This record gives sequence, structure tokens and C-alpha cells, in this order.
Amino acid sequence: MTQVSPPSQQGATRSDVAKEVSAAEHGWRSRPWWPWLMRALKVTFFVIVTYLIVKHARTIEWAEVLGTLKERSLLALWPSLLLALCSHGLYGCFDLLGRYLVKHSLRVWQVVSVTMISYAFNLNFGSLVGGVAFRYRLYSRLGLDANTVTRVVATSMATNWLGYMLVAGVIFWFRPLTLPPSWAMDTAQLHLLGIPLVGIVLVYLILCAVRGGKTFSIRGHEVALPSLPFGLVQLVISCANWMIMGVVIYVLLQQKIAYVDVLSVLLIAAIAGVITHVPAGLGVIEAVFVALLSHRMPSSELLAGLLLYRTFYYFIPLGLAIIGYLAMEAGASRKPAVQSSGGH
Repeated sequence: MTQVSPPSQQGATRSDVAKEVSAAEHGWRSRPWWPWLMRALKVTFFVIVTYLIVKHARTIEWAEVLGTLKERSLLALWPSLLLALCSHGLYGCFDLLGRYLVKHSLRVWQVVSVTMISYAFNLNFGSLVGGVAFRYRLYSRLGLDANTVTRVVATSMATNWLGYMLVAGVIFWFRPLTLPPSWAMDTAQLHLLGIPLVGIVLVYLILCAVRGGKTFSIRGHEVALPSLPFGLVQLVISCANWMIMGVVIYVLLQQKIAYVDVLSVLLIAAIAGVITHVPAGLGVIEAVFVALLSHRMPSSELLAGLLLYRTFYYFIPLGLAIIGYLAMEAGASRKPAVQSSGGH
């Protein structure tokens, strides 16, 4: 006969098991040296990127860059600007996915406006300011509670990085970038990097298919997986956004480098900017492009195209976002807040 412990002992046993599981989950991450190791790795990466920026900046003839810019036709630049604005508009739809899941009562145009404004500030001042702080500020002024905003932002961020992993994984696996001969990493290593990236996306889709609509707990946080069709929509719009960003730079580089290679370098530069935490990735994007492509295209032409990209994709949307932000703040101060209808 199986012996049954008294309720008090059962509770103690479950508590002990929970503590053991928690300790096992944290493992070496709870060690005192772990935060210091992470800081050291980030500092090391930052130093390497800074070195690349300084090294290449000293070898660039800036007069040639300005001369190249002066030669560009303004009429030929309009498609790039329109594509950049289309990318911002597409990113503005990311929070609509969160609106669908959370079922709050804000209108579509309000959600898209908040997302586009936040995205522009995010690009220029970092994720904590734009991606998080501005969303909480604007959504709270419109009547959403913090929990609802958190779930919307989490859905948007997941959408963005799922698309990134799929595009990067496919490109690295099927068409890895030919790296400069001086680089320690070779093309084969970049090729292998595509496997785990695509694998993560496939696991996500499988979980959506198997457990879509169900809630489970991860380290005390309740996570609700969407349905498989929803997950596929996330991938489609996010992949489209990353690919449009690549098209903007491809056009601004006058199509002198293959589009797939331009997109590949953009993806590498994006993750480098995230790791270094440099606002707007200032200098990081340029350094990565020059380091990886200067053997295939003059640095002056590369930088001329990237300066235009920064103007079209960063600065002009930021100016529009500032106007939109001030308009939303003024409107929110005059009107009563819209109450959130979705807590689930």
C-alpha cells in the first residue's frame, strides 16, 4: 500500500521540490560571477566594434563621401524614402497583433500611431526609451493598463525577432555571406549559424500548432501561445519588414552589391547594434558594412549610401514621430482616456 503523507508534509514536499527546481533552473546564472562575465563580454564586444569604427573612420576620405552624396540625384532617392516609410508603416502593424490577442478597445489608427512613434524613438534613442517607455507612456494616456501594454509589447517584440531569425537563418544557411579574407570567422561557420535560428522558429510554430491558445508557466510568468495561423502571420509581416529594410539599403547602394548580401550584412549589423546598446546603432551599422563590404565597393560609396539610409530610415521618421507624439499628447490631455476592455 502506498503511504500518503499528511497535507502539511505534502505541502512542504511540494515547496522543497519547487525550490530545488528553481535552483536548478538558475544554476550557474545565479553565481556571483555570472553578471560580471556578461558585463565583460558586452564591454569586449563594444571595444571591438569601437575599434572597427575608429580604424575604418581613419582610412576614409570624407571629402569623397561628400562628393559622392552631391552626385546623387534627388529624384532617384524618392523610392528609398517611400520604402523606408512603408517599413515603418508595416512595423506599426505589429502592435495590431497584440491588440487582436489582448482584445483591448483602442482603434486601429491609435495602435498604429503609437507603434510607429515608438519605433522611430526606439531606432534613434534605444529600446528602453522608444520601444518600452514611449509605448507605456502613450498607451497609458489612451487608457490601457500596464499589464495589457506589457502583453502588447511582448507580442510585438516576439514578432520582430521571429522574423529576424527566420530571414537570417535562411540566408545564412542557403546563401551565406562571403566574408573578407582577413576575418577569423569563415563562411562555413556563418552557414552553420543558420540551423539554430531556423530551428527556433520551427519549434515556435510547432508549439503554436500543438498548444495554441493554451497557457503555461515559465519561471512564474504565465505565457499564452497563439494559434498556428497567428504565428504564421507574425512571420510574414516581420520577414517582409526586414526584407524591405534590406531593399532600402540595396537601392541606396545603387544595386552594386547583391541584395541578399546587403540584407545579410544588415542582419549582422542589427544584432551588433543590440549587443553594444549604442543609441541608433550610431557608427555600428556603418562599421559593420564597411568591414564586410569595403573589399567589394569603395568605402566612400558605402558610407554615402548608409548616411542616406540613416537620414531616410532614422532621422526623417523621428521628425514625423516628434510631431505625432506632441499631437497625441495634446489630444490625450483634452479627451477622456479610453478604457481597456481586455484583461485576457
